[in-house]
Amino acid sequence: MDVVSLTRKLVSFNTVNPPGNEEDIARFAGNLLSDHGFSVEYLPYAKNRVQLVAEKGVGPLSRPLVFTGHFDTVPPGNMPWKKDPFTGGVYDKRIWGLGTSDMKGALASIMIAAIEAGKVKTLKNGIRLIFTADEEPGCRGALQYARSFHGSQKAGAIIVGEPTSNLPVTAHKGAIYLKAEYRGKTAHSSMPEKGINAVYKAAGAVCRLSQLDFGTEADPLLGYPTLNIGKFTGGRNINSVPDHAEFTIDIRTTSGKDHGKILELVKNTLGKDAAVEKLVDIEPLHTAAEDPFIRLVYDICGVDPGNLDFPLALPYLTDGAVLQQFYNNAPTVILGPGEPEQAHRADEHCHLEKLTESVGIYKEIISQWNG
Repeated sequence: MDVVSLTRKLVSFNTVNPPGNEEDIARFAGNLLSDHGFSVEYLPYAKNRVQLVAEKGVGPLSRPLVFTGHFDTVPPGNMPWKKDPFTGGVYDKRIWGLGTSDMKGALASIMIAAIEAGKVKTLKNGIRLIFTADEEPGCRGALQYARSFHGSQKAGAIIVGEPTSNLPVTAHKGAIYLKAEYRGKTAHSSMPEKGINAVYKAAGAVCRLSQLDFGTEADPLLGYPTLNIGKFTGGRNINSVPDHAEFTIDIRTTSGKDHGKILELVKNTLGKDAAVEKLVDIEPLHTAAEDPFIRLVYDICGVDPGNLDFPLALPYLTDGAVLQQFYNNAPTVILGPGEPEQAHRADEHCHLEKLTESVGIYKEIISQWNG
């Protein structure tokens, strides 16, 4: 199976999250890899949700090259699609469909490269593929993977197949996701003085957060931290004083401020009335450009580290941040065939030449890592 036909097959699995339903695609990928000599383990995540770990050439003392990607996709959205999101149609030298760029095209490239490299080369250091569920809401599958291992697992380096148009990226922001909840006292809306309006409390907190200064200098690669209120709900009906309101907070962090201090700052801004639940807490990802593995990837990708005219950092979050911490700060690069601008949009697509190119890049990295 070539990379285009495999991408089309992966796109045909509906893994829209929620609910995810990653089990069928995980077992398909696992069977394919098992047929080519990989040891395969399925990690249950939730009902109809499975994560996959596949290895080849990994021994007790190995520091394998780890590839990672996720099975789930965001919903297709409310904008109408001109192409079927689950067919993987090929037109205009591109493959179209939900997840082609983010990131089933990369999963296909990783599998094809790993299979082909394993046929022609002895994998001295070995390779490990970690394909996760439930990445889109905040790397929750990768976090469960990291929590599930209590012994020692090693990795020499990590490649994250998120969309970068096959250009190596060595940093991205961290994330703190929070839910803030306020309580009030209900009353008839014609007598608001009899109640306590929870929406007013929450709205005031949102206004304060919109002016929040994190007190950090700009990170050379990641810039400044950001904050966004993504969802706000409150009240039951038009003619009652609402006794409940809640909203979510998405903070993207840099190296300039400790997460504990950010949480303290946000809680002080929310006030004592707020009940705050932490949903996600993931540190930023960064590997120095001088790292030997990064220099190897630069060389294979044909980029000049002295003349890097492409973004070295990303604003979005990846499983790489979780796995880099889990694997004791192993050098990590984000490198995938998808187009970053195609993620989470209608008529998502990936260029065929990028898919083919990524297979060659991954194969060469595997070969040199095991050389």
